[in-house]
Amino acid sequence: MLYVVSAIASALAPSYEALVAARFLGGLAFTSLSLASMYIGEIAPAKQRGKLVSMNQIMIVVGLTFAYFSNYWLLGATEAGANWIVEFGVADNLWRWMLGMEIVPALVWCLLLFIIPESPRWLVSKGKLEEAKQALSKLMPAEQIEGEIQSIEASFNNSEVQEGGIKQKFKALLDPRVRLAMIVGLVFAIVQPSTGVNPILFYAPMVFEQTGIGTNAAFAQTIIIGLVSFVFTALAIVLVDKVGRRPLVNGGLIASILCLLLCVIAFNQASYTLDQQDVSKLAAAHSELNEGAMQSLVGQTFSDDKSFKAGVAEVIGLDNVRALESQFIQAAVTINSMLVLVGIVGFIAAFHISIGPIMWVVFSEIVPTSVRGVAIPMFALVCSTISYFMQKFFPWLLNAFGAADVFLSYMLSGIVGLVLLYRYLPETKNKSIEEVEKLVAEYKS
Repeated sequence: MLYVVSAIASALAPSYEALVAARFLGGLAFTSLSLASMYIGEIAPAKQRGKLVSMNQIMIVVGLTFAYFSNYWLLGATEAGANWIVEFGVADNLWRWMLGMEIVPALVWCLLLFIIPESPRWLVSKGKLEEAKQALSKLMPAEQIEGEIQSIEASFNNSEVQEGGIKQKFKALLDPRVRLAMIVGLVFAIVQPSTGVNPILFYAPMVFEQTGIGTNAAFAQTIIIGLVSFVFTALAIVLVDKVGRRPLVNGGLIASILCLLLCVIAFNQASYTLDQQDVSKLAAAHSELNEGAMQSLVGQTFSDDKSFKAGVAEVIGLDNVRALESQFIQAAVTINSMLVLVGIVGFIAAFHISIGPIMWVVFSEIVPTSVRGVAIPMFALVCSTISYFMQKFFPWLLNAFGAADVFLSYMLSGIVGLVLLYRYLPETKNKSIEEVEKLVAEYKS
């Protein structure tokens, strides 16, 4: 319901403050992401858990792809001057329509949630055995229910943390038997957003504009990203329970590092030069620009986007640069745009076949049942907090450090993640939650 309220309030927001408040509600609703992976992990059979938890990620990808397509469609219809665009005044409130599109899937999801069963493991933890058996009857053959109930009960009986409060459960996170789960969970939660996937996904048009391809082409290429995300998440679903978690995570991180390296190389080799024709066209297209004042820029070559934007800002002012950044970069840049496209699309593919969906699979498996109610939301909070700051400061980082250094920082995060997860991530393929709990508890640092 928070998603529904957030979408409606965003589309109708009368002020900037109201829009921020509406998006904040959407952020609160986003906690469902960690609960979803935890819930699916608790109801799924061991041999299908990786596949089913990965569905959580593919639904995220479907949502992002839908957003890319709907935004591109709205943008194209507005530029084409479609009758309904004029009739409903869409052109003047395009962003409201883009945000309002969220209302439909939010309502559908809200209604569908009424038909799912409660988690049997949660019911057992509350002593509701009969209700747990009823829930399991919807999830497995009748002859397996009693054995599953006994296994879940044994897991809780062997745990020192059962009906304690939040404080006791947080204290239990320091237990040596939970140490491996905490290490792996925190590494995933930090590395996954630090590789830059969300800034690249959410600011994809801005990233592609740095290559000079123009705004419309940038929006078009974000559709490619959406399709690639979907295809490779689907591939992860097929492979995760066959190949295993470790091979996909390690291979995906290696591929991510190499693809980010391509972007670093491309932006390091780029140069930015405006000739007389470029300056004349820009001045003719934008009345606020003074062609005479811009003569000092003609023939001047800048080695990176950071120094180019700073140099242009000295001549036309910072506000004009912010408003016309895409047009100036498109006119001035010389870059191997194909290398950037291959690098970004390759990175998105590698991410969505590895740490994207598998992070949630691992979260749902590796945390002992007794503390997962605090541990998994904590991992999600760490991941979301880092992701927030990565997205919030991405435009500023592009201006302050340049695209090459930004992508280099993402690549270094991937290297750190590869080293740590290669060292600590256990293979949990085809193991029940209780078997994984025993594996984690027996870990010796």
